[in-house]
Amino acid sequence: MLGDMVIDGLEVPDDGSSPVDHVGILLTQITDGDQKAFARLYDMLSPRVFGLILRVLVDRSQSEEVLQEVFLEIWQSAARFAPNKGQGRSWVFTIAHRRAVDRVRASQASSDRDTRAGFRDLDVAHDGVAEHVELRLEGRRVVAALTTLPDAQRETLTLAYYGGYSQTEIAALVGAPLGTIKTRMRDGLSRLRTEMGVTT
Repeated sequence: MLGDMVIDGLEVPDDGSSPVDHVGILLTQITDGDQKAFARLYDMLSPRVFGLILRVLVDRSQSEEVLQEVFLEIWQSAARFAPNKGQGRSWVFTIAHRRAVDRVRASQASSDRDTRAGFRDLDVAHDGVAEHVELRLEGRRVVAALTTLPDAQRETLTLAYYGGYSQTEIAALVGAPLGTIKTRMRDGLSRLRTEMGVTT
């Protein structure tokens, strides 16, 4: 139908019938070793997945590496996708977010060490560097705080802020009413502020 909404492989009919999860179908085909299905999935989701990873890592070259790791994991473990437990796209984004967070944690110690050494070596004109470092550290605090949220709130905030989806799109993607999505976002943001010690 012309009125049907298609969001990253999830076709949501406007007649109220069950959505068609094209990503889930492709994952099932990938389980059988279908390389064409894998190529279609990559073409369909890689821009969104890369955007999610880049928002977590900031560093473009690391994000490209993690993107390849994510799709390698999808190829190797597509059989673990359970259609009865959620949409294919959410499963893919969960892998991407976990991989990105793992990369942040793995590089945090050495990055912090390099940052401290860099500040010792700087004598003037370091405001730009300091601002960049502050943004990187703040991003890591957000990632760490996200892991403390209930699954539903974390998924909603991840799709909104890392995936770039609107509240209406998220409601369609996760199969929840728009009001529920708004509540999850409000409550999730409130918990994030508390977790990060923001008092405003």
